[in-house]
Amino acid sequence: MSETNPAAAEVAAPHRYTAAVAAEIEARWQDVWDADGTYAAPNPKGDLAGDPGLVAKPKKYVMDMFPYPSGAGLHVGHPLGYIATDVFARFQRMTGHNVLHTLGFDAFGLPAEQHAVQTGEHPRVTTEAAINNMKSQLRRLGLGHDKRRSFATIDPEYYKWTQWIFVQIFNSWYDDKAKKARPISELVARFESGERAVPGGRSWDALSAAERADVLGEYRLAYASDAPVNWCPGLGTVLANEEVTADGRSERGNFPVFKAKLRQWNMRITAYADRLLDDLNELDWPEAIKLQQRNWIGRSEGARVDFPIDGEAITVFTTRQDTLFGATYMVLAPEHPLVEKFTPAAWPEGTHDVWTGGHATPAEAVAAYRAQAASKSDVERQAEAKDKTGVFTGAFATNPVNGEQIPVFIADYVLMGYGTGAIMAVPAHDTRDFAFARAFELPIRCVVEPSDGRGTDASTWDDAFVSYDAKIVNSHGEDVSLDGLGVTDAKARITEWLQRKGIGEGTVNFRLRDWLFSRQRYWGEPFPIVYDEDGIAHSLPESMLPLELPEVEDYSPRTFDPDDADTSPETPLSRNQDWVDVTLDLGDGRGPRPYRRETNTMPNWAGSCWYELRYLDPHNSEKLVDPEIEQYWMGPRAGQPHGGVDLYVGGAEHAVLHLLYARFWSKVLYDLGHISSPEPFHKLYNQGMIQAFVYRDSRGFPVPAAEIEERDGAFFHNGEQVKRELGKMGKSLKNAVTPEAICEEYGADTLRLYEMAMGPLDVSRPWDTRAVVGQYRLLQRLWRNVVDEATGEVTVVDAEPDETTLRALHKAIDGVRQDLEGLRFNTAIAKVTELNNHLTKAGAAVPRPVAESLVLLIAPLAPHIAEELWRKLGHTDSVVHQDFPVADPRYVVDETVTCVVQVKGKVKARLEVSPAISDDELEKVALADEKVVAALDGADIRKVIVRAPKLVNIVPA
Repeated sequence: MSETNPAAAEVAAPHRYTAAVAAEIEARWQDVWDADGTYAAPNPKGDLAGDPGLVAKPKKYVMDMFPYPSGAGLHVGHPLGYIATDVFARFQRMTGHNVLHTLGFDAFGLPAEQHAVQTGEHPRVTTEAAINNMKSQLRRLGLGHDKRRSFATIDPEYYKWTQWIFVQIFNSWYDDKAKKARPISELVARFESGERAVPGGRSWDALSAAERADVLGEYRLAYASDAPVNWCPGLGTVLANEEVTADGRSERGNFPVFKAKLRQWNMRITAYADRLLDDLNELDWPEAIKLQQRNWIGRSEGARVDFPIDGEAITVFTTRQDTLFGATYMVLAPEHPLVEKFTPAAWPEGTHDVWTGGHATPAEAVAAYRAQAASKSDVERQAEAKDKTGVFTGAFATNPVNGEQIPVFIADYVLMGYGTGAIMAVPAHDTRDFAFARAFELPIRCVVEPSDGRGTDASTWDDAFVSYDAKIVNSHGEDVSLDGLGVTDAKARITEWLQRKGIGEGTVNFRLRDWLFSRQRYWGEPFPIVYDEDGIAHSLPESMLPLELPEVEDYSPRTFDPDDADTSPETPLSRNQDWVDVTLDLGDGRGPRPYRRETNTMPNWAGSCWYELRYLDPHNSEKLVDPEIEQYWMGPRAGQPHGGVDLYVGGAEHAVLHLLYARFWSKVLYDLGHISSPEPFHKLYNQGMIQAFVYRDSRGFPVPAAEIEERDGAFFHNGEQVKRELGKMGKSLKNAVTPEAICEEYGADTLRLYEMAMGPLDVSRPWDTRAVVGQYRLLQRLWRNVVDEATGEVTVVDAEPDETTLRALHKAIDGVRQDLEGLRFNTAIAKVTELNNHLTKAGAAVPRPVAESLVLLIAPLAPHIAEELWRKLGHTDSVVHQDFPVADPRYVVDETVTCVVQVKGKVKARLEVSPAISDDELEKVALADEKVVAALDGADIRKVIVRAPKLVNIVPA
């Protein structure tokens, strides 16, 4: 406060806007909004149907990314995006839209499960407590959510439909000809009729039930397979790549992590790779996010080539088929299924000692190297290590273009999860292959002519020569030659030759891998899958959904000796035999039969893949979503050919996984006719991060930021000087500021304004509690312009504003309107502040039309004080649904602008002229000005440069 005696000031101004007044106003209006259903968005039909007139308005669907309800609660960094979407949604309501804006909770997650393991308390208990706490914190901010539509992913009535979607995906396949998902029953019918050949050549009728299941498993969009995973015996669970450190250990507990093959559920997202790429072009997303998705999908054109070996073939995918004549060895991933098949009993005659790794037999060498590779993460294996490792398998393959026998190695820099898990090595033109060839004394043959003068004798090179714009050399065989061709032409010629010979073909490959969908945890959605006596997977019928989580005595997976790689997971669900082993009638005509349930659970990504759809029709127990309701809110329309949410706001850290998975689920549901929108989110906006200073002592440990003392530019904690750095805000860094603390001191509207005024929404910015008071004072000045602080009476007058005020008002209206539409909330606040300051400086009672417009301008940003002032101004209906002011163009354009007149480059006069003045008129006015005439002093004029209405430059002769 600016007063020297704040206590005396409060007595003199009993109706001043203070933190206490703000708290009372905010709590009261939040209760009214809840009771009146102020933010309820009506649907065109169903239990959320409402005013037909409101539904007839243009719609706007505004969403935040799903929050996870942490037990630690929110700090002031968390609500940044929530406040921004709330401001935008409020503005859209005031500009004539039916706005859907709500918030649910992504509530399955590892933190609650870890707490359950440590305490034995059910994760639902701590999760629901965290949700209630977060709801309370968010409510205090005055967020205008339609609370009827809120839910949590742990609600059985929600995850019933998550399970239902899984069943749809399981019972679907991707028809490459139709370029869409189709029911698996259609594929079965084609096999039965002979329209489609059964793999292997047998008839469908001749296959056993298990054989049919295996065939269909190669087509289903959700399928179980033996997949390479990160197995951590010390934790007793499989880990995602992100949970493994660069040195191949678990992020939690620092246990060794091994590569293992386990039966896992997968989603065939790779079938949609082209569509996921192509449809990005029609989305209004940041280009950086689109680029990340394109890189993650990683489309590359090349060729599939078969290298014959012992009557079979090793298949590779290469984008440089033009260099086939330079392939002098092959490398397989250690996990490649053909390794054991082609590994001989003894080393071939003449095997180099450096190839064997010192082992007596190929089998010993392969086993030892596989064990070594299994202890490394994919990230570590792909790192550019100085020393290349590998071992000869003892086998030779045939280079198909020249008939050469080339050795086959295994090495950890080749991953089974990428391409075919095998590469042809062209060491002269690939840096990693070059290093490997040097380490293992393998031939290096130049087939792309260097342009840097090094010559074509690769044995003299220090590194590989890599070029996509050079001539091919040393590349000719009996019936094909690439010599003298450029790369593009050489690729085309060798691809045609491979196809003619039946040993390869042009093809497209993707970096994208199928989505590993299993977790060996308790706290997740159970799979709606059971297995019969033959091990065949069956989906549960809709009548048996939701399949709810059973009670278990122990929430932790079984752990093992951390170094024992020869173990496998035992999940918490597998210990409840009464739940696992069941007798069911699946309605397939076979009657009651014994089954075994799937004991893995879905990953926490599952619930967030489709939540935008459930917000539309949250209480529908008969359908995922009513088609008419989905079409109304998300269907394709002008400018949005793929439909989707109108505005989706969240952090850039979800650029790939969540967004890619949600897009995949939407496309499957679209293909199957359940929704009209093949894309979930039309416009994506990434908000920045609120950062905070972290203070570290001499040990590097964070100390409480609230206890820091600043002296002469240095920082001290308990007398000890500490270092300051800018970083994230969080409990562990001891620099978190809670929303409650700011609301207690200033009020929620002040917090909202400060977070929006800190800078552009998409830029990270540092938190400064001391700067919050600036927005508090703005609200106090706004209050004083409407309310007498001594009496509490409204002071506005029923009079027309003067022209200066009209111009200030309409310029503010025009600017704020454009800024709110463009999510430029910081500049919108600056324009409101400028108008408010103009009224304060005027010193007279504010005309009612100006006061009401000012309240409407600030209403989306500071809704509580706006609602209170709106009612004090005599209105009985909520400010939330009032029309946003519209600027009068007459007052937006300046009446005059200042024109600078220069003579010999120096300013000699400033003229007030019309903004619409022409160049000729401005030149006449400038030359007639007495100051300009004096400056010319009779000199002839060589040139006059006019830039109406702001500049005249006169050049004397």
